[in-house]
Amino acid sequence: MPARIYQRPKNAMQSGRARTSEWVLDFAPSEARKPDPLMGWAGSGDTQQQVQLTFEDCAAAQAYADKYGIDAHIIETPPRRLKLQAYADNFR
Repeated sequence: MPARIYQRPKNAMQSGRARTSEWVLDFAPSEARKPDPLMGWAGSGDTQQQVQLTFEDCAAAQAYADKYGIDAHIIETPPRRLKLQAYADNFR
């Protein structure tokens, strides 16, 4: 069962950085979603998609994946780029 390990991104709708230091282990879907015949909702019998594990650091997540034989792919966090701009630049 393949999985991915990544660091939670900052919420674009808020200025806070809560829970951005957590690392998350998500499982990849093992089967495609299909519409339910009665209601038409998309669903599958794969229960691993509902599991999302959080860890304090990447090493802990990788150790968990190695311990339980999970094929995990680590997605590195891109560096933060700050756009420093003076207020006076708005009037040039």
